[in-house]
Amino acid sequence: MNDLVTARLWLRPMGVDEARNVALGVPGAHSTWAPGYPAVSDIVAVGGFLEYRAVAGDPRPFGPYQLIRRADGLTIGGGGFHGPPGEDGSVWIGYGVIPPARRNGYATEALRALLAFARERGVAVVRGEADRANDVSQRVMTAVGMVFVGEDHTRRHYAITF
Repeated sequence: MNDLVTARLWLRPMGVDEARNVALGVPGAHSTWAPGYPAVSDIVAVGGFLEYRAVAGDPRPFGPYQLIRRADGLTIGGGGFHGPPGEDGSVWIGYGVIPPARRNGYATEALRALLAFARERGVAVVRGEADRANDVSQRVMTAVGMVFVGEDHTRRHYAITF
């Protein structure tokens, strides 16, 4: 599988070995991590990927990606899909950037690339969610065209339909 390339990022799809390294907090031989990576959300995401793969097979290209800053080659976050499209043609998406790299537009840039990737592969709906208190993540989703579709006691839900 190929990287997704944006102006400032490589979104590198993770395989099993790299996902295990992230889960253990140990960079692989071909990875250079910025201080603070992986975040807890990255570890949770790769755990979900590894569990899904063990039960249902490899979901890639609808799996996790590492966000690598092109300027210095450092991994600064993660993003990707929580599995392949469901019967209704929808996927769930997530993303995150380590604190020192935040407020530079990296999450928005990565999310735009992931949405374009999903659209090109015939995905009908992309869904995402953020903690109710996470205004920044909610702004990222609205900035890329996702719309608020509801909330529960802890999370706000967004979606974009193609």
